[in-house]
Amino acid sequence: MLPTLPRSKGWWLDQLLQYQGFWLSNHGIRGSMLIDDHFNPRPTDIIVATSPKCGTTWLRALVFSIINRNSFDFNNHPLSKANPRDLVHFLEAHIRGDRSTVSIDGLLSPRLLSTHLPYSLFPKCMTDDASSACRFVYICRDPKDVLVSKWHFANKLRPKELPPLPLEEAFELFSNGVSHYGPFWDHVLGYWKASLEWPKKVLCLKYEDVKKEPSGCVRKVAEFLGVPFSPEEEKKGIVEEIVKLCSFESLSNQDVNKSDTRSRENPMSNSDFFRKGEVGDWVNHLSPQMSEILDKITEQKFQGTGFSFH
Repeated sequence: MLPTLPRSKGWWLDQLLQYQGFWLSNHGIRGSMLIDDHFNPRPTDIIVATSPKCGTTWLRALVFSIINRNSFDFNNHPLSKANPRDLVHFLEAHIRGDRSTVSIDGLLSPRLLSTHLPYSLFPKCMTDDASSACRFVYICRDPKDVLVSKWHFANKLRPKELPPLPLEEAFELFSNGVSHYGPFWDHVLGYWKASLEWPKKVLCLKYEDVKKEPSGCVRKVAEFLGVPFSPEEEKKGIVEEIVKLCSFESLSNQDVNKSDTRSRENPMSNSDFFRKGEVGDWVNHLSPQMSEILDKITEQKFQGTGFSFH
């Protein structure tokens, strides 16, 4: 099937293929198909869902800490020794790597998993019924910041023999919807509409809101997952402990996240996932014309949906 799909230039090395309305790498498509054919969801599954460069690492850390807050001491926490991607299994990559669901099936419940897949690419048994297995916690971000973060990330991953990807070229690709798991706006709308239809199944967060009110968002996620904070936990400051542990400053300063080791099997180092973690950094990179074009696309795409980044 792959040779029959529309193709576009990728952001680092691979080409992107258009599959069911979204641009994915061939690995992403294989992962999606294996999930569709072989993944057996459980009612207790929790899936951290993001479009790339929207706060994936942060949300993985937050959800892991919320779910496991009674299992670990904050002074000797797994997040001080491991990158969040090592604690929250990346669903499509693990299934693709094993060519089976063995490693995922062996996880104890509740399984905490992560994905970049659009909501519409999951099997119907996971998405169409509010009472079915799996809950999704989704985070999205102002597309201007997403573009800048993607551009920086792509240039970290491009082989040294290739020239850097110009920002102007990244802008054209992104504006036309051509980015990993894009179009970005369609990715957001898939989860947003699902959250409106099944609010107990899909929770949508905005990166900007989590930055502004992290404690409130932590409480919101815990409530959604059925593990609200008790009065005693509130009194002990557990919410604030989680916010502090998972902050950009805390995570980026852990020795494990300063590692820049890469390999053929794992071309992304832990340090690649930490740059600034700021809101509005796009103003330092995008021209007024670029900003205006992205804002117009965003307004047109979200018109009448009830969703806005403002």
